Amino acid sequence: MAKSDGYAYFRRSSLFWILTVTLSMSYYTWLVFWPHQIPYDSLGPLGSLSKHLVNEYYSIMYKGWWCAWAIHFFEALAALKVCSDKGIDSPSTRLLWFVQTVLFGFASLGLLLKYKPDRHAKQQ
Repeated sequence: MAKSDGYAYFRRSSLFWILTVTLSMSYYTWLVFWPHQIPYDSLGPLGSLSKHLVNEYYSIMYKGWWCAWAIHFFEALAALKVCSDKGIDSPSTRLLWFVQTVLFGFASLGLLLKYKPDRHAKQQ
């Protein structure tokens, strides 16, 4: 948890966002790299949509997959800058924010942006 001076402030993303982002990105990865293994007929409307996207827009989906990870990476770099701005100086805590933001994107960065460090502690 957080020390009172904000030096090692870290919050884990909520379980909802961890599951949502993990399942979504896993399914997207499956669609992009192993589309022939997906049981489209068993997935109902999601399967129909997925099959259509793979058949008609595969190259866009492939580029979108790389773009999604690039966005997460740049959000993680932004998280490091926000850590500096908010006085979070612990290297291990900054690494936690970076890794969590790479994995979960704005679900992590949003927690960091909401953090309001104590003014007195930040000025020291």
